[in-house]
Amino acid sequence: MLTGRVQHELELLKRHMIVLKKVMDSGPIGIMKLSLETGIPDHLVRYSLRVLEQQRLISPSTQGAVATKSAETAYVEFMTELEKISEMTEDIKRIGFG
Repeated sequence: MLTGRVQHELELLKRHMIVLKKVMDSGPIGIMKLSLETGIPDHLVRYSLRVLEQQRLISPSTQGAVATKSAETAYVEFMTELEKISEMTEDIKRIGFG
């Protein structure tokens, strides 16, 4: 299906953002607690933490993950980009078939 890849990427993005928001709100927080509080399996939480760390949005500590100073700005920028994506999907819907 044409949308399969987009849907997969959106699911990944959603998971990363859930983890980032939880770290921002509750950090420092460990993998097991993140998994328990979000309902996301620990191996997927671990992957999201790795991605977020590579993007310098979180950093590890002995007590668990903590948000970096740039995380809040990145989160706001993400919300702006999400609005643009929403507008694009609305444009696609308006193309219509029929």
